[in-house]
Amino acid sequence: MRGGVTVGVYDDHVLPHLVDLVLGRPFEQTRARVAAELTGEVLEVGFGSGRNVPHYPSAVNRVLAVDPAAAGRKLAARRVAASPVPIEFVGLDGQDLPLADESVDHVLITWTLCTIPDVERALAEVRRVLRSGGSLHFVEHGRSPRSRIARWQDRITPTWGKVAGGCSLNRSIPDLIAGSGLTVTRLETYRMSGLELFGFMFEGAAVKGSQPTEAC
Repeated sequence: MRGGVTVGVYDDHVLPHLVDLVLGRPFEQTRARVAAELTGEVLEVGFGSGRNVPHYPSAVNRVLAVDPAAAGRKLAARRVAASPVPIEFVGLDGQDLPLADESVDHVLITWTLCTIPDVERALAEVRRVLRSGGSLHFVEHGRSPRSRIARWQDRITPTWGKVAGGCSLNRSIPDLIAGSGLTVTRLETYRMSGLELFGFMFEGAAVKGSQPTEAC
């Protein structure tokens, strides 16, 4: 859960270790699913500690990584070194991608949209750099469809964000993605047992220039 560019000591040096631990082994199968259809030139926004690296398919030619935290890149070093897929760090800020228009085949984002301050701008950047027919592959947590839980998410988010790197619990991920001009073609929603307040999940894909399919 990383995004944006202005980070302090806690966000840059402590939080990446916590995120690496919390979003570690229990989520490996999820990461594998989300990355399974990646090919060609891939941009990963919120690269973090490189937890997705072992799941890049062999059809990926290169990964361009964006993340603001120096500690995350240090944690990722061993995974990057072991990767058969070339990985290049190209920027710090998902809101301002240093890439040309229509320059990547796919974008991968995992548990990152919750922390980017201007998430609409970041998604507009994703759409800009995607080639026509390219797709965003994502898994995020966000706003519960149950009003009682959503109200609690609204109450807790201001305080939670201060200790969790700006993480917002109450963002409607599908609406944000659709609002960027991308077309959601696959969407699965599910809640983590006992953790819906923090763990209502949105997993799927969205394409630049396609028609929507039904959500699951």
